[in-house]
Amino acid sequence: MEAETVVPNSYRKFRKDTLLMETETVVQISDRKFREDPSLMETKTVVQNSPELPLDVLMDIFAQLEIPDFIRAGSVCSAWRSAYTILHSQIEQYKRRQTPCLLYTSESVADNVACLYSLAEKRVYNITLPDPPIRSRYLIGSSHGWLVTADDKSELHLLNPITGQQIALPPVITIEHVKPILDDAGAISKYELWDDLDVEIHDLDKLRDCLYFRAFVFPDSSTGSYIVVVTLFPYRRLLFARVGDCKWTLLPPGEDYQQCIHMDGLLYAFTRTGQIDAFDLTGPTFTRNVIADEMENHIRGMDGWMYAVQAPCGDLLQVCRGAEVTEDIMLETDKIMVYKADMSAKKLVKMNGLRDHVLFIGRSQSQCLSAEEYPQLKTNCVYFTDDETFVSRYNNNRRDIGILNLENGGREEIASELWCNWPNPIWITPNITRMNMGVYK
Repeated sequence: MEAETVVPNSYRKFRKDTLLMETETVVQISDRKFREDPSLMETKTVVQNSPELPLDVLMDIFAQLEIPDFIRAGSVCSAWRSAYTILHSQIEQYKRRQTPCLLYTSESVADNVACLYSLAEKRVYNITLPDPPIRSRYLIGSSHGWLVTADDKSELHLLNPITGQQIALPPVITIEHVKPILDDAGAISKYELWDDLDVEIHDLDKLRDCLYFRAFVFPDSSTGSYIVVVTLFPYRRLLFARVGDCKWTLLPPGEDYQQCIHMDGLLYAFTRTGQIDAFDLTGPTFTRNVIADEMENHIRGMDGWMYAVQAPCGDLLQVCRGAEVTEDIMLETDKIMVYKADMSAKKLVKMNGLRDHVLFIGRSQSQCLSAEEYPQLKTNCVYFTDDETFVSRYNNNRRDIGILNLENGGREEIASELWCNWPNPIWITPNITRMNMGVYK
């Protein structure tokens, strides 16, 4: 269908201070093994016979803790456990903004264990996750504390590494241009992948590498759950599903989408040329509206990776990440440029750094945070993880992960290289919310 050029009232939402609403799903967290890496732990001090604090005071204190400390606090004694349980059941009172963490795997732990490096504490936690083993999966995206992973049959799952909750997303064969090939026993043995020009045959574990480009997770205020949006190769078209859906829905024609933002039922998708398309996901049918045509000085493919993110003040930013080829033929980030999108002039205006803000970019949802609210982070810096496509073809290669200072161009490591190169490490913001799946049965 042909795109309709309109500017809806929701355009003003790009000026909102808060981009994404948190879900208000209220369920009780299950006990989890949230183990700290002993090699990076400080000595624990046990204080005996300490005076008991009133429950409401404990809850006020716990509400200011980062999630690892919050979970640990709940295991100290029965009084603290009560405060933890009540606060978790009234999740809207737990308003502490969580510092992003780096999630990765390590050869020093089992295949089903993920490592979480806390930037706030400079400490590693080991978390045992449900099958299939995290080492066997692709990490397609991360938003709001949820990972989107692809298993060895190219099936997608939502996974919250903090709570351990895992949710199967609609089967891959419900994607319009994926067809199953059955063996003599009637089991799926391979996949056919169709496009406009050709058909390809893929093994079950190979389809994921040439089908999924990027995934995003957004709160769905209409259900109190989440929407998952996936960008597909080769044309980078969009499909989506709500938690509990039985099939994927392909959105109206449009392609070359690089990034997505979701606000109040509208999905905003950004092409490399800076065009912004909006999709209304609340009705029975879905249309594509062009909010802005391509930018006059858009970020080109030869310039590097492009990211779109909304600043806390409401400005829409586009980020260009350039890389150089090293002596060992690896891509290494050497420059990052930040632009403000001037929607009326349809051009990008280069910014002189981020001042008192911090950026997170990579395979996860891009974030722009206030350094004042996250004092453990380095101001005017960009935290980045490797974002190479078809990365599994080079799963033994060194990953491009670090911090780039926008003021002086200096680069530093996040920590000594603790991670395995596969799956690709990814940013995640811890979230203790669980979804009540009973409503979908």
